[in-house]
Amino acid sequence: MPKSSANHTPDHVAIIMDGNGRWAKQRNLPRLAGHKAGTKNIHRIIKCLADRGVKYVTLYVFSTENWNRPGKEVQGLMRLIEESVDKEVQSLHEDGVRLIHIGASDGVTQRLQNKVRKAIDLTANNDKLTVCIAFNYGGRSEIVNAVKRIIEDGVKPAEVNESLITKYLYTAELPDPDLVIRTGGEMRISNFLLWQAAYSEYYITPTLWPDFGPDELERALAAFADRERRFGGLKNRVKA
Repeated sequence: MPKSSANHTPDHVAIIMDGNGRWAKQRNLPRLAGHKAGTKNIHRIIKCLADRGVKYVTLYVFSTENWNRPGKEVQGLMRLIEESVDKEVQSLHEDGVRLIHIGASDGVTQRLQNKVRKAIDLTANNDKLTVCIAFNYGGRSEIVNAVKRIIEDGVKPAEVNESLITKYLYTAELPDPDLVIRTGGEMRISNFLLWQAAYSEYYITPTLWPDFGPDELERALAAFADRERRFGGLKNRVKA
C-alpha cells in the first residue's frame, strides 16, 4: 500500500464522487443501486481521512444541475440522503466529526432540511474532522449569490477584493481545498468549488466511487505529497 508523507498531508480534501451510475450499469443493476453503494462508501473514506490527519473534507453530494436528471432518480437520491442522515449521523458524531452544509435549500423538502439542520446542530462542537456536504450546490450560483449579497450590503466597488468575496461564499469558514479528488475518470470540474479550488492539486482516477477504497485514497495522498505547490510562482531555487 503506498504511503504519503505525514509532513505533506493536506488539511482539506474535496471529492467529486463520480461513477455510481456506471458502477451499477457494469453489474446490470438500476442506477439507484449504484448511488446506494456510493453512499455506503462515504463513511469508510471519511474515517480513513480522519485517521490520516486531514482536518476538512468536502463531498460533492448533489449539484444544482442534478435536478435535471429523471424525476425517479432524483426522488430516489433524496430518499437515500435522508436514510444516510438517519443512519450515519450518530456514528459520525461519536467519531468527533462536525457536519456543515453548503448549497441552496431551493427544491429541498422541509423534512430533509430539518434532518440536515439537526445533524449540523448535533455535531456543532466536534473538532476531530469537519465534513462539508455540498448538497444542491453549484459553484457559479454560489458566486452569483455572493455578489448579490455584497450589493445588498452596500459595499463600495473600491472595497471589493478577493478576501471580501471569500467572506461571502458558502465556504467562508473553511480553508481552500489543498487536494481535489475526482473518481470515475472524467476530466472536468463540474461546477465544483470554482473559486476555492483555483490552486488546488487535482487527482483523477478511473476508479468508480463505490470502489474507491483506502488503497486508492493512499495513492491520491501520496501523489499530493510528491507535488510542489507554487501557487503561480516559480520553483524554489537556491540563491547563488
